[in-house]
Amino acid sequence: MQTSVKFKAAAGVLAVLTAAGIAAWIYQLVGGLGVTGMNNGTSWGLYITCFMFFVGLSAGGLIVASSASVFHVKEYKKVALPAVILSTVCICLAGMFVLIDLGSIQRVWQIIVSPNPTSPLFWDICVITLYLAINVVYLVFMMSKKPGAENRVAIVSRFALPVAILVHSVTAWIFGLELAREGWYSAIMAPLFVVSAMDSGLALLLLSLMGLNKSGLFKTDKKLLSNLAGLLAVCIAIDGFLIGCEVLTMAYPGAAGAETLAIMATGATAPFFWFEIIVGILIPFAILVFAKNRARMGLVAAASVCVVVGVFCKRLWLLLTSFAEFNVAGAPGIIGGSSSAAHAAGSEAWALASAYAPTWVEIVVAVGVVSLGVLAFMILCKRLLPGNRTASDAETSECGPVGEAV
Repeated sequence: MQTSVKFKAAAGVLAVLTAAGIAAWIYQLVGGLGVTGMNNGTSWGLYITCFMFFVGLSAGGLIVASSASVFHVKEYKKVALPAVILSTVCICLAGMFVLIDLGSIQRVWQIIVSPNPTSPLFWDICVITLYLAINVVYLVFMMSKKPGAENRVAIVSRFALPVAILVHSVTAWIFGLELAREGWYSAIMAPLFVVSAMDSGLALLLLSLMGLNKSGLFKTDKKLLSNLAGLLAVCIAIDGFLIGCEVLTMAYPGAAGAETLAIMATGATAPFFWFEIIVGILIPFAILVFAKNRARMGLVAAASVCVVVGVFCKRLWLLLTSFAEFNVAGAPGIIGGSSSAAHAAGSEAWALASAYAPTWVEIVVAVGVVSLGVLAFMILCKRLLPGNRTASDAETSECGPVGEAV
C-alpha cells in the first residue's frame, strides 16, 4: 500500500511537470524559436544537446539486452526486459527533442516528401526510426508467450546490436562531417560517441535497476550489478583514452585545433569540459576500478550519477565550443538573429562572437520531456515487470520473468 501511494505521488509530480513542459512548448510554437536562447551564431542549443544525450543513454539497455543472445552472456538475460524498456523510452525522448527543435511541427511532413539523401541528419532520422522499431519488436517478442518467442528474440538481437552502434555513429557524423565548424570534423568522433553512449547508458541502466530494486518492481542480485559496474569501468577507461587522443591531436604544435582547444579548456565551455574529465571520468573510474567498491551499491550509484552528468557535460562542451567563434573575419560580423537583435538598430544588430544561454522556455520544455520519459518508464515497468519474481528467476529464458506474469 505504501509503495502504491509513493508511486501515485511520484506520477502526479511528473505529470504536472510534463503538463508545464507542454504548455511551454505551445508557447514556443506561438512565439517561434525566437523565445529560445538560440540565434544565428548558436543555431543548436539545449534541445540538440538533449537529443545527443538521450540517443547515447538508449545504448546501454539495448546493447546489454542484445549481448545476452549474441555473445551468450547468460547473466544479462536476467535484466534484458527492463533494459529494453529503458532503451525504448530514451530513444523516444531523443526523437521528441529533434521535433521540438524544428520550431514548427508542421515541417515534419517535409522530411518524408522532400528528403535529402546526402544529409547526415536524414540518415539519422532513418536509423533512429529503425532503432525504435527494433526496440518495439524486441519488447513484443520478449512479452510473447507463443512457441518460438525466445528464438525470435535471439534473431532480433543480432540486428539490434549493430543498429545500436550505427545510430550513435550516424549521430556523430552529423558533427564529424560538418566542415564549417572547428572541432567537429574528427576522425574519431563516431568512436567517441559510441563509447560515451556505452558508459552513460550503462550507468543509467544501473541506476534504473537499483531504483526498481528499491521499489520492489524488479529484483536484481548484487553480483550482476557488480558485473555491470565492472563493464562500466572498462567503458569509462576507453572513453577517457579517446578524449585524451583527441586533446593531444588538437594540442600538438601547429595543429589546426589549437584555438578550439583553448576555448574548450580555458574558455566559455571549460567548466563543462573539466567537470566531465574530473567528475565524469576520473572519479567514477577511481571508484569502480576496485572490486570491493563495485560490491558496495552506494558507491556504484554515486559513480553512475557522476558518469551520466559527466556525459551530459560532454555533450554541452562538444556542441557549444564549436559555436563560440565565427568562421568570418573582421567587423561587423554576422546578424545576431536573436529576438533582441531583431529589434536593434545599427551595430547592435551585429555580433562578432557567439553567446548562448537557454531561456526558461527551453528549460521548462526539457524538464517536461524528461519527466514524461520517467513517467513512461515507471508505468511500463509497473505493467510489464513482475514484482513477485527476481531477476535470477529469469535466467532460463530471455523472455524471462514475463512469460508467466502476462
